[in-house]
Amino acid sequence: METQYDLFIIGGGINGCGIARDAAGRGLSVGVAEMNDLASATSSASTKLFHGGLRYLEYFEVRLVREALIERETLLRAMPHISWPMRFVLPYHEDMRFEGATPTSRILNAVMPWMKGRRPAWLIRLGLFMYDNLGGRKILPGTKTLDLTEAPEGRPLKSKFEKAFEYSDCWIEDSRLVVLNARDAERLGADIMTRTKVISAEREGGVWRVTLEEGDQTRTVTAKMLVNAGGPWVGDIISGTIRSNSRDGVRLVRGSHIVTRRLFDHDKAYFLQGEDGRIMFAIPYETDYTLIGTTDQDHTDPDTRPECTEAERDYMLDFVNKYFEQDITVDDIVWSYSGVRPLYDDGASSATAATRDYVLKVEDRGGAPVLNIFGGKITTYRKLAESALEEIAPFFPGLSGPWTAGKALPGGDFEVGDFDEMIGNLRKQFGFLTERWAKRLVRAYGSEAWDLLAGAETADDLGQDFGATLTEREVAWLMDHEYARTAEDVIWRRSKLGLRMNETQKTALQDFMQIRMARA
Repeated sequence: METQYDLFIIGGGINGCGIARDAAGRGLSVGVAEMNDLASATSSASTKLFHGGLRYLEYFEVRLVREALIERETLLRAMPHISWPMRFVLPYHEDMRFEGATPTSRILNAVMPWMKGRRPAWLIRLGLFMYDNLGGRKILPGTKTLDLTEAPEGRPLKSKFEKAFEYSDCWIEDSRLVVLNARDAERLGADIMTRTKVISAEREGGVWRVTLEEGDQTRTVTAKMLVNAGGPWVGDIISGTIRSNSRDGVRLVRGSHIVTRRLFDHDKAYFLQGEDGRIMFAIPYETDYTLIGTTDQDHTDPDTRPECTEAERDYMLDFVNKYFEQDITVDDIVWSYSGVRPLYDDGASSATAATRDYVLKVEDRGGAPVLNIFGGKITTYRKLAESALEEIAPFFPGLSGPWTAGKALPGGDFEVGDFDEMIGNLRKQFGFLTERWAKRLVRAYGSEAWDLLAGAETADDLGQDFGATLTEREVAWLMDHEYARTAEDVIWRRSKLGLRMNETQKTALQDFMQIRMARA
């Protein structure tokens, strides 16, 4: 007998899983199909920030920035294990320029032509004042000015940088955010189907008949409504999978990042502004590294795996080398990654100028409607889900209202300020844990770290050691609770332990997981 759903969601990225959680919590029967692993595309390849988007103020996208700023603290409270506050240092110099296409740059060029496109310090400070006050900030500290000739944040920088502004945003473990939303959706009744591809979807008798492919098997399900949260493939789903004649299009923009050896000794990030008007982040990453990004390049085909090109790599190296006293080279890079942002095609002249706002489009041709999702930011995923439910609600009379604000994700049921105490308590109960190991577990699992370690008195009780503090017990947890099926799922999406493991350890992990799945 075919499974019948109220809502069937195509795509297991942050938008699909966020909508699934919200919808399931309102009583709808929900299915989610992801053709690969959860967060296997855009949602694991972000710059990993909960941020308002300071530079979007130059495009006058005030609503988007305000919504994102309000969300920062809402999300921080709901997931204090996988997100945390971070301070950003914005060095200033007189050569900073606007990206030429911004509305702000056009106005300044008209009223202050002698500036020749340069960003005045007073305008940056005005933007940061707005950034501090648009979102009702309560937890995060406000902006302050730094004297880089005296402050420790100035030591890694070239001596020409004498002044900086310091402001607040937040870090987020992006792919873990997706997994935890999927888990909570499943707890509320949703079916989460990974490595399941939607082959076709056809309207039949007022419902959608959806054909799924799982390995070498196919089956069909039915749904009253579809949600197309396919990310980079949203356009392909519109034209191919559901065969719609919608004129709405997607613009694919590739953002690449490099990870280098650690470039500075403090835990603050740098917001760097280039002479070409672009911006770049340099962020403390996984304790021993620095994350640098991102680029904005048009990407033509969602099926072409995004990779950091040599040109993008060299651009990022040249960019940061104009700021840091000690040059970094290709030899300092330990890893790179790229993601494709599926932005709504608003006809912007450049990838940088294309809107980062999300766009929701409902198509209803007399029954069996579909909601297409374009764009979106990690920071506003929960608000996007609420907006999606507003579009969905007319087709399900009596549906309850928003509920997710402030509701903790799995493992996040503790206060933001209690994180260090959590680490201490975990080490007291499980004395074999090092400080670094305990911190990693609390960062990943929060209060569920106790469930993962339950009953263990020594490290040997956790089973096979795969290296970098990854044990058999943790891998089993990830397979049983978090949909992991391959070594890549574990060491590059559920964690970043791939940075610390050698090829022998990675092969041993993959072999273990294959054997365990075969026995299941």
